[in-house]
Amino acid sequence: MNYILLFIVAMWAGAQNALAGGGSFLILPALTAAGIGGLTLQTLFGLSIIGGAIGAVILLNTPRGLFAGLVPWLVLFATLIFFWGNFLRKSEISHMHLSPRGAALMQFLIAIYGGYFGGGAGFLMVSALTMAGQSVHVASTTKNILAGVMNASAVLIFLFSPDLHWSQMLATASGATIGGIIGGRFLQSIDEKILRIVVIIIGVALTIGLFIKAP
Repeated sequence: MNYILLFIVAMWAGAQNALAGGGSFLILPALTAAGIGGLTLQTLFGLSIIGGAIGAVILLNTPRGLFAGLVPWLVLFATLIFFWGNFLRKSEISHMHLSPRGAALMQFLIAIYGGYFGGGAGFLMVSALTMAGQSVHVASTTKNILAGVMNASAVLIFLFSPDLHWSQMLATASGATIGGIIGGRFLQSIDEKILRIVVIIIGVALTIGLFIKAP
């Protein structure tokens, strides 16, 4: 039954990511319940690989009880980032600027967070890149590349962990893949603003429920 739940949640998260983003912070609670201007892409690429790996190592060394207590806060943070990224970001960062070094440091910290949890990391990356001088379109493309290498480095670390639950991982990966295909091809008629509001409502509900059940 847990595998079915993981598959369904991951499928929804994949569809949600395809349409509006923010799907990653739905998967962690399900898994828990189941048991730039002067910056070169090479610099950001390397920082994303290292940061993602560091985040994964930190996650693997976080005591289970401590992590269970962190989950509600992580979901809350991701929900707030999703809300900020969709409704507040443009007005907040229009007058803010980052130096190349500042943007590199920001990307490194975001990559660590991404390797550890990752909910809302895409919004943070786009914001940092635009504050460093990239256009939104270029920043979005750069973000996809950086997120890919960040996630790949984290996954590589996880694959060598003896604590990896292969059956849950396969259920989540297959569900997310199918959900992404469905979201990308068959759900275009859904109003993105409505879906984003639904995502925030789900995030708030998850946060409340997780805080109630937190140890």
